[in-house]
Amino acid sequence: MSNVANPPHHAGLEEFKAQVEKELRSRYADYDRARLKNLPVLEAYRSYYKQFKKTYHVQLQLESLVFKGRSIPRVAALVEAMFIAELKNLLLTAGHDLDVVQPPVSVEVAEGSEKYVRLNGQEQVVKAEDMMITDSVGILSSIIYGPDRRTRIRAETKRALFTVYGPPGVGERVMEGHLEDIRENVKLVAPTAEVELLKVFGTE
Repeated sequence: MSNVANPPHHAGLEEFKAQVEKELRSRYADYDRARLKNLPVLEAYRSYYKQFKKTYHVQLQLESLVFKGRSIPRVAALVEAMFIAELKNLLLTAGHDLDVVQPPVSVEVAEGSEKYVRLNGQEQVVKAEDMMITDSVGILSSIIYGPDRRTRIRAETKRALFTVYGPPGVGERVMEGHLEDIRENVKLVAPTAEVELLKVFGTE
């Protein structure tokens, strides 16, 4: 997306976030943890993460919102727009400053020796067989360890790249709908923002 904005706070987005949180708590009001885990999307991610002996963090965030009454974290508006869609649709998403990304961008399967600096500043070796997205400089994100620091969204970001990982069991239409939600959330913050590309890339 181009012509985006990333203010530290946006009242309209905060209002929308509260609405989404209310809807999620209502939707899952009668669920317990076991039933929540069996949601098809969460089941798909759980199966993927289980290969690496990890827990899908978006599932934990949903449990925290539904069972503990916690809210989606307040962060800069562009990242928060992504977080709202991520929790609503339960799809793993990352955001990047597109002007920092160096084409070409590609989806790869890690060999297990690749390294990158995570958002928290720590160097990370990627898990073998994990899916990752790269540019000509290095890794933008991996499923298990999340986004990189180099291309993180900043206060001055004007063009953004949002990516979503769909493991087996997550359909193309679900992913398209999620990306459309991100678009609408971003346009709440920056009405003149435009989509340069919205596409789901499948594997053979």
